[in-house]
Amino acid sequence: MPDLLGVTNPVPGHDTGNINRNLPNLPNDPRIQNAPDPTRVSGPDNRTERQDNGDTAGGGQALRYDSNFLTFLQRLSDTPGLSQTLLQLLRSYQGTVVSSGMGEGMAVEMSALLEMLKMDEGELASFLKNQLEAGNRFTGPLFSILREAYGTSGSDVMRSSILQFLKRYSDYSSSQHIQGNLLRTLTRLTRSIPATYGNQLLNMVSELQEKLGSGDRAGSLKLLQGSIMPFLASYTSKTNDMGLSRTLISMLALDVARYENSSREGLLQAFHQLSAHASLRERLGGLSDAALLHLVEHNAFAKAAEQDQFAGQLARTAQRALRGGAGAEAQDAFRNIVSAFLVNESVYMPLMHLVIPLEWNGRMMFSELWVDPDAEDNLKKGQGHRENTIRFLFKIDIQGLGFFDMVLTCQRENVDLQLYCPEAIASFAGTFQGELSRILTENGMNAGSVEVKAMEKPLTISGVFPRIFEGENSINVKA
Repeated sequence: MPDLLGVTNPVPGHDTGNINRNLPNLPNDPRIQNAPDPTRVSGPDNRTERQDNGDTAGGGQALRYDSNFLTFLQRLSDTPGLSQTLLQLLRSYQGTVVSSGMGEGMAVEMSALLEMLKMDEGELASFLKNQLEAGNRFTGPLFSILREAYGTSGSDVMRSSILQFLKRYSDYSSSQHIQGNLLRTLTRLTRSIPATYGNQLLNMVSELQEKLGSGDRAGSLKLLQGSIMPFLASYTSKTNDMGLSRTLISMLALDVARYENSSREGLLQAFHQLSAHASLRERLGGLSDAALLHLVEHNAFAKAAEQDQFAGQLARTAQRALRGGAGAEAQDAFRNIVSAFLVNESVYMPLMHLVIPLEWNGRMMFSELWVDPDAEDNLKKGQGHRENTIRFLFKIDIQGLGFFDMVLTCQRENVDLQLYCPEAIASFAGTFQGELSRILTENGMNAGSVEVKAMEKPLTISGVFPRIFEGENSINVKA
């Protein structure tokens, strides 16, 4: 997360090599704004608490004084259109075996990716179901009980115990990913520090890789906490290196803490704390440690993550392209795709995000699906007697037709739908409305307001889901 959102501001004096570090301290220096003077009230200067016109420190980027959440929202609004980018990329490689700038093996990777897009109705339904399950690790009867208990309990102690257990489970179910992060970050560190230090660190990284591979968790933690982190702390204190290594060490410290938190023993201990609460103990029904481990290791999320072949193939193809296996245009497209996925899957986003890439009747189509499963937040507002509202946003790019936006609001069987289509086919709006109403009715839905309009400009995520701006739905992390 630090590397994604840039939570650390540029350090003055370390962002460029052209700064004179021996600037004289002259009285009434015009470069020093608002120098403190106890005899008068200082006037305004260029510093501001706003994101849009704050101080700059190299590269024209504004320093942040408010929160990382607003940085995330700006990144989200600046993210290029994922649907259009991936459709153009796949369409450019469709039927291509060798092209200029394509390295050995890239054609094979792209062919494997394109082959996955050929789906019929049954395969598409299975693909969507698998993606939904792989996108939410807190599914199943256990988490339904915990979710209900958290929403209805007035005990802060019990709520804290539930959150602690969920944190433990999140790290426990991400153990393999955390181990990979540790090795990747340490490998980057060996290249970002002087060779005299990097070679020493490389030997420790090799030892860590052996211990992780053999499942020696205690030995890995001892090496990380007793040797690697003290070595990096000593390096920083001796060299005052405030460059890339500073960010990488911050990321490493976070992953070390998560790795320590991901032990099976810690998960069971957090579960035992849950069982200490009488109301939860009754709902859990005397769940044993073995039964708990079976639930968290063999739930729908774990199975779906193992079967998510498209995401794995896309990651492999992007990796090969970004390492020089494709031309500059393809590399730029893959860079935009990876950036969009990282931002869209951020922990700040209170929405579900799915992608629907496929080739249907000879046409390439790529769609993004955003879902707010609790659009009106009825339970938190004490309106549990009302039916909950679910809101969907589809962003669809169809080869040969253009770009569509569709907003679907559902309250049980009652559905309202707005479709925004390209100007060229807006004259068929009446036909679209009739067909959409028919499809909803045939599938047991009550079609309410069904509107089809020409698209003036693409819908924004924050415009369709304004609750992401609400304080209770965001995370305000001070930089």
